[in-house]
Amino acid sequence: MILECSDSFNIHFPLLHLAKAESRWLDSSADIIRNSWKKMEIEWLPVTQKLSFRKFIEQSDLLEELKYDFNEKAELRHTETHGPFAFNYYKNVLERNSKRYWALGHLLEQYIYELLEKVCKLQKVYIPSEADKEPRSFFFMSERALSNHHSALLVLLQDHGVFRAGQWSQQAIIHHGLQHGSQIPCIQMALQAHYDVIVLNPNDNFVDQQTGKEWKGLLTQNVEFSSRKMFQTESFFSLQESLQCIPKRCSNTPEEHMAYIWDYFISKTEGKDVAFIVHGYGGLVFMDLLVRKKWDVMSKVYAVALIDSEHHVGHQLGSDVQLLEWIKQHCREWVTSPKPLDKPATTVLKKEFPTVSAGTEKHNLAPSSSLQSIFKYFRKALKAKAANFSRVSMVTRSSTKRKQSA
Repeated sequence: MILECSDSFNIHFPLLHLAKAESRWLDSSADIIRNSWKKMEIEWLPVTQKLSFRKFIEQSDLLEELKYDFNEKAELRHTETHGPFAFNYYKNVLERNSKRYWALGHLLEQYIYELLEKVCKLQKVYIPSEADKEPRSFFFMSERALSNHHSALLVLLQDHGVFRAGQWSQQAIIHHGLQHGSQIPCIQMALQAHYDVIVLNPNDNFVDQQTGKEWKGLLTQNVEFSSRKMFQTESFFSLQESLQCIPKRCSNTPEEHMAYIWDYFISKTEGKDVAFIVHGYGGLVFMDLLVRKKWDVMSKVYAVALIDSEHHVGHQLGSDVQLLEWIKQHCREWVTSPKPLDKPATTVLKKEFPTVSAGTEKHNLAPSSSLQSIFKYFRKALKAKAANFSRVSMVTRSSTKRKQSA
């Protein structure tokens, strides 16, 4: 059947069908999310010799110091004793133990990159794209992230620290396993639910001229550190600041990294519904983007899941009524709390949008603890947007018909 209608009707009628199709996709994606989570709990990663973490250790000079690999549960375990990672390998020699820990972190970084490419099938994209012979940062994205107009786009923005793309927390990976500290479960769940994915790399800000050549022999170097506390948390990696570092253009800070990828990649997508998961300092970075790119962000982003965020609405958004109303409608935060997952956890300092418990009191475990809840939130938010779009389309059609009959 051929329908004769005005240009206005031609625009909105196919969009109405798109909204209905999107709604059907949302219903099916809910089952995919539930099933994929159960599957990952049983068999999380294909632990083969080809993708073994042990391969990276064998290529280094640390075979004796780091006899570790990930088991079938994606937990880091000693290959002989099967015990968890032990920091105090050299009895009470803090400096050597810290260097060993630093080397382990570097190897994990490279291993996660390989998992992103070979397990998640993401593409590594260097920025700035026109650079050739200068230090460059990079990020990862699914193959059709910019061209597939019939799927939502999920952007992952991590906390500040030494960890790079694909990690929520290096410390959590080492002590609790890949399923808790890496972003792999989140990425796999998103891909199986037909999301496209962009994995940011906001902490890759400098090129360390010494690290590339010297990390393998780190255990024999004599590097002075300032305090014991420095090594008991991930912050001790700030030792890199004392080395010879060259800033990476367009990625000198997490904020600059985020703004560049928004301008040259995310903003170029047509008709995509964009969602963010941001952790810790990533929340502050997102709010910075929102203020900088106000109308563009508000028009493209349908939901933001903040996890134990370090943003400050008062300082960053000020009294902008439009921004305050937007975050109230499109943001939800999961905070560390002794309360069960999803129980209200609003405080005097955090009341601008719904705030619930992440189901844990540990900051570095909050992303994995709240993951299922976050995907449910995304599904409901996208379904609400599709329903609202359908109502708008119906109103437009009715208005057009009245004008034609007048």
